[in-house]
Amino acid sequence: MNLTFYNPVRTITGAGSLRHLDALIRSLSTAGDHILVLAWDPCVYDNDVFASLEKNHPDRIFRRRIFSASNPTVNQLLRIYKETRDFAPSLILAAGGGSVMDIGKSLCCLYGRNIENANDIRNLIAEGGDVRPASAWIGIPTTSGTGSEVTCWATIWDPEQGKKRSLENHRNFAAAAIADPVMTKDLPLPLSVSTALDAVSHAAESYWAKSSNPVSQALALYAIRTIMQNMDDLTAGKGSAREAMARGSMIAGLAFSNTKTTACHSISYPLTLRYGIPHGTAVSMLLAPVLALNKDSIKDPAPLLQALGVRSTDQLGDKIRSYLTRSGQAASLSGWGVPAADLPLLAGQGITKGRADNNPVPLTQEIIETILRSVF
Repeated sequence: MNLTFYNPVRTITGAGSLRHLDALIRSLSTAGDHILVLAWDPCVYDNDVFASLEKNHPDRIFRRRIFSASNPTVNQLLRIYKETRDFAPSLILAAGGGSVMDIGKSLCCLYGRNIENANDIRNLIAEGGDVRPASAWIGIPTTSGTGSEVTCWATIWDPEQGKKRSLENHRNFAAAAIADPVMTKDLPLPLSVSTALDAVSHAAESYWAKSSNPVSQALALYAIRTIMQNMDDLTAGKGSAREAMARGSMIAGLAFSNTKTTACHSISYPLTLRYGIPHGTAVSMLLAPVLALNKDSIKDPAPLLQALGVRSTDQLGDKIRSYLTRSGQAASLSGWGVPAADLPLLAGQGITKGRADNNPVPLTQEIIETILRSVF
């Protein structure tokens, strides 16, 4: 077990926390600075805080840009970089789900560099921590699940080469993160449930990861309890659950910002890449069988099961399937249109460096195929 914990992100959460954005902008920029406001949808700009940016900061120059795609690709990142490189922002406000924040934090590393094509981006991602970001960024999640606002890596998909790429850079943590539940009030129920379960998976995997530490484990248990105790209210459409989801997601992000994820995420990537299964949904379907695989290797599994609100892995699987079904989503691979004949291929693609080797039990293609068949 690792005994160190590090996360430099200033985190602000709770109802009304978005009001701190103006003060953060003043502390992170100066007169004449360019600020890119990257959002998942124009509705973000209707919020009073965003609508008043130019009025409250007349000496800064703002540019607004929408990025609405899920699972951003290398070519999409290249396109938005070329559209904004001449603006050269010193600060990026990334308001959206994990996809928007992954684009925002990636742009910080692209600005000021000679990027002309997709291969230049692939090469930069391979450089990873050697890249010095040219811009700072603030993460403002509009979903409750990714934790991207408090991590230093960005997921960029590469369908042309059939890969999931991760830009990891410890210089690229956000300057600040604001998790205000008002930003998630219009989130559709299926996405609310999917992202909440993604956060639970982040925390659970952080708890058992090879690189876990006492601080990350304490954060993980708090995040899991916070989310799971409010899932019934979330699936029932009660707005009061959204504050708990925003808080739990951010704390789960803090936990796995130091540990990374493990088998659930590793196995899920080809499910999203090949079949478009929402990331949080794909990961959550795998949580129970991966916990069953790892349980005997977890030093103290009792607190984890207690936080999850279950006594067994079978009970956890039933609970997750219930949440997915109540939110109108398929709760099996077959329900998402995955052919049984593809399971061996998916198993072979489910070993991701940095995730699979972080799992306490070694993964093989045979083990992964057994896990996939258990949720088929």
